[in-house]
Amino acid sequence: MGEKWGIQVGVVGALFLSVASSVSIVICNKALMSNLGFPFATTLTSWHLMVTFCTLHLAQRLNFFETKSVDMKTVVLFGILNGVSIGLLNLSLGFNSIGFYQMTKLAIIPFTVLLETLFLNKHFSRKIKLSLFVLLVGVGIASITDLQLNLVGTILSGLAIITTCVGQILTNTIQKRLNVSSTQLLYQSAPYQAAVLFVFGPLVDKFLTKQNVFAFKYSPIVTGFIIMSCLIAVSVNFSTFLVIGKTSPVTYQVLGHLKTCLVLGFGYTLLHDPFTERNIIGITIAVFGMGLYSYFCTNETKKKIPTGELSTNSQIKDKENLPLSSAKNVGLQDNEGREKVKASKDSLV
Repeated sequence: MGEKWGIQVGVVGALFLSVASSVSIVICNKALMSNLGFPFATTLTSWHLMVTFCTLHLAQRLNFFETKSVDMKTVVLFGILNGVSIGLLNLSLGFNSIGFYQMTKLAIIPFTVLLETLFLNKHFSRKIKLSLFVLLVGVGIASITDLQLNLVGTILSGLAIITTCVGQILTNTIQKRLNVSSTQLLYQSAPYQAAVLFVFGPLVDKFLTKQNVFAFKYSPIVTGFIIMSCLIAVSVNFSTFLVIGKTSPVTYQVLGHLKTCLVLGFGYTLLHDPFTERNIIGITIAVFGMGLYSYFCTNETKKKIPTGELSTNSQIKDKENLPLSSAKNVGLQDNEGREKVKASKDSLV
């Protein structure tokens, strides 16, 4: 029983870390991109990942964790996939309206459910699906404005959804099947993610912003905010892998939409962003959906665990469905639902 309690505390801790770091980086990046005029989200993400790798490398040298031998082909492909998904999400925002981009992000949850059902034989009850539907309706009401379709944007959005879903599912399955921790997987894959974005990031940003990241004038205050953003990103990236590894890709996406609601709320209270009755209604519905998801997950997890005993195998299996509890895509590193220059990836920074 004590071991079960320890697992639950670990999950809640991971969720809380994800919420706190994500809200912090939203505020930091909002100031950097909106107030200081630094719009290079994809390039900034590559710096985030490289600083994350350097920090973990230092931690490894100081024996905070041990490296574990993992098939390099798997790690390289996994890192490249995640790097590509970040670029595709930003390109999707550049080619589509903000409303259609928000629809793209909402589509990640049902597509993840579909993939896990078809390829991993995972079962989602009707109650879980209902709660996810309520959640998506609420987030849609709160954040979606205009919807404009175009062929190139639709194709890019489809590719972004596929790569993001597959990347998050692999984050969960690789940790479990290869028996590696979130720290070990992030440490080994971060250089390849950063490398992809180092190469393509400046090109993507130049296409989206019509500016050159290398020609930008870096004042001391801009440099300071970039350093702060990179340091916070270490926690964001770590908590992303930790949450997906301890729960599931679907739970992580639910958490991401909760962050979206919190971002809207913080934007109104701290930054005085516009806030309408529609936002309030949408956020209320979304929070209700998250409450239902947490409640149904809790009940289903209890039913799976035999009274008085909890085997190692059942612990591993049931961790995928542990509740969302009292936590809050990364919802958004930046408030994508408002300004395109603030966009960044939901799952990694």
